[in-house]
Amino acid sequence: MEKQGRWNVAHVLEKRKLLIAINCIAALSIFFFGYDQGMMGGVNNARNYIDLMGFGYVDPVTGDPIVTNSLLQGGIVSVYYLGTLFGCLLGGWVGDKVGRIKTIALGSVWAIVGASLQCSAQNHDWMICARAVNGIGTGILNAIVPVWATETSEHTSRGQFIAIEFTLNIFGVVVAYWLEFGLSYINGGRSAIRWRFPIAFQIIPLLILLSAVWFFPESPRWLVKAGRHEEARYILGRLRGETGDDEGKAEAEFQDIKNIVQLESETSQKNSYFHMLFSIGSGKLHTGRRVQLVIWLQILQEWVGIAGVTIYAPTIFRIAGFDSQKSQWISGLNNIFYMFSTLICVFTLDRIGRRWTLYWGAVGQGIAMFLAGGMARGGLNAKAAGDDSAAAAYGAAAAAFVYIFTFVFGATWLTVPWLYPAEIFPLEVRAKGNAWGVVGWSIGNGWLTLLCPVMFNAIGEKTLYIFGASNFITLPMVWALYPESNQRTLEEMDLLFAADTPWVWDAEKHFAKLTEQHPELVSAARKGSSVVDPESGVGDIYESLRRSPEPNTRALTAVHGMPPNY
Repeated sequence: MEKQGRWNVAHVLEKRKLLIAINCIAALSIFFFGYDQGMMGGVNNARNYIDLMGFGYVDPVTGDPIVTNSLLQGGIVSVYYLGTLFGCLLGGWVGDKVGRIKTIALGSVWAIVGASLQCSAQNHDWMICARAVNGIGTGILNAIVPVWATETSEHTSRGQFIAIEFTLNIFGVVVAYWLEFGLSYINGGRSAIRWRFPIAFQIIPLLILLSAVWFFPESPRWLVKAGRHEEARYILGRLRGETGDDEGKAEAEFQDIKNIVQLESETSQKNSYFHMLFSIGSGKLHTGRRVQLVIWLQILQEWVGIAGVTIYAPTIFRIAGFDSQKSQWISGLNNIFYMFSTLICVFTLDRIGRRWTLYWGAVGQGIAMFLAGGMARGGLNAKAAGDDSAAAAYGAAAAAFVYIFTFVFGATWLTVPWLYPAEIFPLEVRAKGNAWGVVGWSIGNGWLTLLCPVMFNAIGEKTLYIFGASNFITLPMVWALYPESNQRTLEEMDLLFAADTPWVWDAEKHFAKLTEQHPELVSAARKGSSVVDPESGVGDIYESLRRSPEPNTRALTAVHGMPPNY
């Protein structure tokens, strides 16, 4: 395995230990992603930064930042998401061309350059360009890291590993918040170190990621696609095991991957982003439908209310009667609460599935949004009437519902919109498919970063009602349009999306029909069962095709629109 390198950890670790090691490295990227998002909240409150960028000033009496040019302030923040939009498209294209490992290294280098430019910025033009460069690096990493983690994990535990990584994502937010909170005490918060050091700090995990990723195995699925079968088979053997009860797992999965790669390459010859978006030339693979699903799932993730809570939470805490310093403490504790809530997803996501996770999350978040808005209005009315004790009580209740919303979001909607795109696309375009999910995230985040301040200025706490309603709107959308991917192998996804209509009931009915009429296709995968059975189906059909071409040619035509050429 010379191409994998003599120092590759796959030569030393195997099975769960190797999977944990891979996900630890992937978690570095996710940590950076969370840190980078959380960092700008504190940076925007730094006196030196505000003066240097020229979008406002700090009140000499209260110490609160006063923004005089909200468009400039919002533009500096939101241009990052424009960068992630272009970066994810670049990352998806490069990832399918040169592999997951090299693309992660590329994203790390790009993000390091962006962070270096940001921490040395001398004016707002410099900062805007630096934020865009940093966004491109983040977009590259966001497009490829979940794919790498998903392609190496077993189908019974994909959700668990991705959920653990997103605990590290929120840990990044927590580290950014408390680091900046501590730096605010240096020289009364007037020093440039308050914002330059937090920006520079993100370079540390990026350097570790860049140095370490070369010692980790490439995705076996990409290796098969690239024709490097011997390496792919070796890595699968290390990931799944080769002895005892594990004997046969790796070989069965390897054969499935080979057959799916051959089939996908023959049924979809047009794999550009344009062709994917409009499902041109994809036949029964229906890549255009999958693209729309992942884009809108990420946009919906922002509209369920997390962007609103991030912006409006300090206002709610002030309504509760907390002073500026206490509000910062409460916000910081809310982030810690948020981080621990993600651990719930680790234990539930692979048990109840993606759809039910989104269902209970939307219901809990929707109720919390409506109640937070109502209590905030009660507090404002009481304050206007001069009843400070009632205002404090209403404000405390509103703050509690902010905590509840954040807790439920961390346990549900935080993870699924990132996992689903990495699961449902054909191997031939999986990195590009995940990139489309990041496009949706960039659109949703950039959109609401600019829109939320306008909405809160215009209608105040009623904005939370809009977010609450959005949660309940997602319920019929998920029920009707998003098939369950839980406990299904990555190779089964082509069968799941083979139906000609977008409705979930048709997808499930068609999937059941195919597996009932042609049990040699794919057996239903269930947690705890041997991978030999559930993952050998596609391979079996190719064997039976050689023995009796006619019936299985019809089966493949039913699934993919055309038989393989032999």
